[in-house]
Amino acid sequence: MVVLSAGDTAWVLIATILVLLMSIPEVAFFYSGLTKRKNVLNTMFLTFIAFSIASIIWVVYGYPFAFGDVSISGLIAQPAHFFMSGIGIEDLTGTIPTILFIVFQLTFAGLTAALISGSIVGRMKVSAWIVFIIAWVTLVYVPIAHWVWGGGFLMQMGSLDFAGGTVVHINSGVTALALALVLGRRKDTSLLPHNLGYSVLGAGFLWFGWMGFNGGSALAANGLAASAILVSNVAAATALITWVIIDIVKVGKPTMLGAITGGVAGLVAITPAAGFVDVPAAIVIGFVTTFVSYFAIYYLKTRFGYDDALDVFGVHGLSGIWGAIATGIFAVPAVGGAAGLLYGNPGQVTIQVISVIVTIVYAFTISFILAKILDKTMGIRVDEKTEIEGLDTKIHKESGYRL
Repeated sequence: MVVLSAGDTAWVLIATILVLLMSIPEVAFFYSGLTKRKNVLNTMFLTFIAFSIASIIWVVYGYPFAFGDVSISGLIAQPAHFFMSGIGIEDLTGTIPTILFIVFQLTFAGLTAALISGSIVGRMKVSAWIVFIIAWVTLVYVPIAHWVWGGGFLMQMGSLDFAGGTVVHINSGVTALALALVLGRRKDTSLLPHNLGYSVLGAGFLWFGWMGFNGGSALAANGLAASAILVSNVAAATALITWVIIDIVKVGKPTMLGAITGGVAGLVAITPAAGFVDVPAAIVIGFVTTFVSYFAIYYLKTRFGYDDALDVFGVHGLSGIWGAIATGIFAVPAVGGAAGLLYGNPGQVTIQVISVIVTIVYAFTISFILAKILDKTMGIRVDEKTEIEGLDTKIHKESGYRL
């Protein structure tokens, strides 16, 4: 008989709060420091409103459709417990309260929605952003969460995603690319950080909160949670150091912006693998992902001309893709019970690639269609005067700094 574990419950409560810290305020600080001074409050607002919308959707109908007891053809759950009705405080999911599992998953949904905003800063209407997030959480996030974690067809296939490589990072990354393509380029594409200190603060707390993001996904206070935290930190540190070395070679000096970008890329890449790999694999994953994201930011974006302002696709999308595939290569049976390519199971790489492709195609297609519909009906881009003068004063009638 499964009974409540006070230790597991305490740990997941802490992890939930850590993930909340990642979302608000730290994504808000990380992104807003990288934007122009005139858009700092609008950038923060996009994060806060996206997280709030996802939170309400999750408890009203998102969780029932993502994690219902019965999967309909592996595509969506047969819903129950709308508005959390019928779920008591004594009900358990594993050894923790079901309500705690719900709120832990809520923070993942809110974070994923907030991450998208980095691609559209300084040029998207608030009204369009709100409508997009409502539709996107409903039509994109909830189904993919079910497919991978809620008993859907990718989970049935054996796809491995410990803490959100597909559900969170690839999902938000390709959605950000779709929005950027529909919005078009900014009038002024230069984007020197107006307050790098904000971004350093945000990155530092992201690193801190990420330990709850990955470690909490064990849903228990055990060795697997500890291992997930260890490899997450190792991958992030490796990626940061590698990015600094690349900066020294390419531009002749280490940069703080490069360091924090590398650290975040490492955290993204290790996320799907955190509960399945050991330290040597984490070092390789962190090392390789630096080159993946560096290439995307400094070559791919220039080559194809898409205006992903804060490189959500380059960091979250592509590092998430590498991390998901790397999970199939490096998964160690002694850690998470699953074997990857290096441990005699090449088929796991195939499964991971299928999961990646399905997530990319579905998230990009639906997001692009949603953005196009909104653009044709209500318009999604602010007018030229608002964009040039800044969204803080023109939309919010506020300023982030005293004039």
